[in-house]
Amino acid sequence: MGRLLTGLAGALGLAWLWRRLHREQAQTQAPEPDPAAELREKLAQAREAADDRDEFDAAEGQPVDEIERTPPAAEPETELVAEPDPELDSEASVSLDERRRAIHEKAQQALGEMGQLGRDD
Repeated sequence: MGRLLTGLAGALGLAWLWRRLHREQAQTQAPEPDPAAELREKLAQAREAADDRDEFDAAEGQPVDEIERTPPAAEPETELVAEPDPELDSEASVSLDERRRAIHEKAQQALGEMGQLGRDD
């Protein structure tokens, strides 16, 4: 019986020691970030950000070509130039509806050619 009590006391002592060390280790580790705190921080940053809603609303309804756009300072200025379509006359003399029709016809032609290629296989 004495051995049983000694073994039981030793087991309890080891369990106590293990729990104490485990608690100390958990306290020394960095606490996990609080998701609510992170969301509060993001919300605060969003509130501090510049409000460009007025600028957006002012541009609403204007054609894209007429909206002033300033290029970012970090990016080098590169201008995209569309290749002229040989099937269309000069842009100034062709109306927008005629250009749309020509492009639509060209797309329909391409779809027809792709359909024919699929049937050949």
